[in-house]
Amino acid sequence: MGLALCLLVLLLAWTWRPATRRSARRQDGSYLPGTAHQTGRRLPPSDPAFLADLARVALSSGASLPAALEAVSFAVAEEHAHLDIGTTAQLLLLGAPWAEAWEGIHPRAHLLREALQPAWENGVAPLTLLGTAARSYRRRRSREARRAAAELGNSLVVPLGVCFLPAFILVGIVPAVAGAATGLFH
Repeated sequence: MGLALCLLVLLLAWTWRPATRRSARRQDGSYLPGTAHQTGRRLPPSDPAFLADLARVALSSGASLPAALEAVSFAVAEEHAHLDIGTTAQLLLLGAPWAEAWEGIHPRAHLLREALQPAWENGVAPLTLLGTAARSYRRRRSREARRAAAELGNSLVVPLGVCFLPAFILVGIVPAVAGAATGLFH
């Protein structure tokens, strides 16, 4: 009886899943209740190098530059509608100058703007520009992370030394000296 009850509880727990574990979108494009989109929870920001990689994939599949920007905008729209890359793509399609189309764009999209400007204005191959820009950004972020880790390590040495040195003396050296001293006096 107890085994059957345990199996029934396990079966019910396995089949019942809250809405947050399912896909966030329904077939009609609306969002399920309780998902990150509706609860207001913020998703982590898209990395500028990731945006460049998305544009690179779209361009390598044969899309035009505005179509690639539209694809990037669509790919990150649920998380980051404030990037406004889709508006930039539409302005470029309508013939707006490069600087005007990118005016007011989110700082996270500046890497795309800088990497794609020679491609739009001079006809330079955009794939190499995007790849180089993404690698350069990742190297810079890696250097910054290593520098921050080194600074953190340096700033932790003194406080840890101040805490551990007295503990080492009290736990390691004082008992050894006390033990040796008691052996000398007996």
